Amino acid sequence: MLIPSAYNFTMSSRSPTSVEDIVDAPVMLADGEHRLGSPDAPADVHLLVGYCVFRSPDAALLASLLPKLLHVQGVNRLATLMQLVSDEARAQRPARDVVLEHLLEVLLIEALRCEGKTDTSPGLLRGLTDERLAVAIRRMHESPDQPWTVAQLANEAMLSRSAFYERFRRVMGMAPMEYLLAWRMALAKDLLRREQARIADVAEQVGYSSASTFSVAFNRHVGVPPARYARDNSAGELSENGADKAPKPGN
Repeated sequence: MLIPSAYNFTMSSRSPTSVEDIVDAPVMLADGEHRLGSPDAPADVHLLVGYCVFRSPDAALLASLLPKLLHVQGVNRLATLMQLVSDEARAQRPARDVVLEHLLEVLLIEALRCEGKTDTSPGLLRGLTDERLAVAIRRMHESPDQPWTVAQLANEAMLSRSAFYERFRRVMGMAPMEYLLAWRMALAKDLLRREQARIADVAEQVGYSSASTFSVAFNRHVGVPPARYARDNSAGELSENGADKAPKPGN
């Protein structure tokens, strides 16, 4: 079960419960497990719990595009991965943390690959499993610099404008132009963090005809002008006209 952005949740049996049945203080066992309930009683269920963290500053965008809940059953590849994670978590082998990190990355990817086989809430993965919408989404990803309109994207998806708009909003959880804006701003932030580029060049790469138009949109979406964002989030500093105010690393 994959639950993005879960700050707290409750699991219980189908049997009727009372306040006295609720246990939220785990007991640490000798083998490193945590036990809810009596340490000596037979276990009703075993859970292996882990978490993943997006290192990207756009983690909120990524999480918002994932389904709110993903429940996968009967997938042999995932069962094998779960066994490997379980074995590695219990063992004290050299490089245990490194191995676990990579196993969890693969586990996450495999779980998301199964998304199309499950009933999930709106999000990017659900959109990419929709044969018509996937074409339009990939076009936006491949060519963010193009002046896309809803009509053009609908044509890519081979749908009418109204059918495409409603289908996109229902499956993705947001309107087409809203998603395109979020994608462009995510790319722009990445370019501003990683490259010593002129604001005008960044604007052009993400589909804006002028630096001023891009700056207004970026400021409205991110909350700060692009030049300030670049200064605050990269090693070098970047002015509105692209002039470096600090030497590049290694110079």
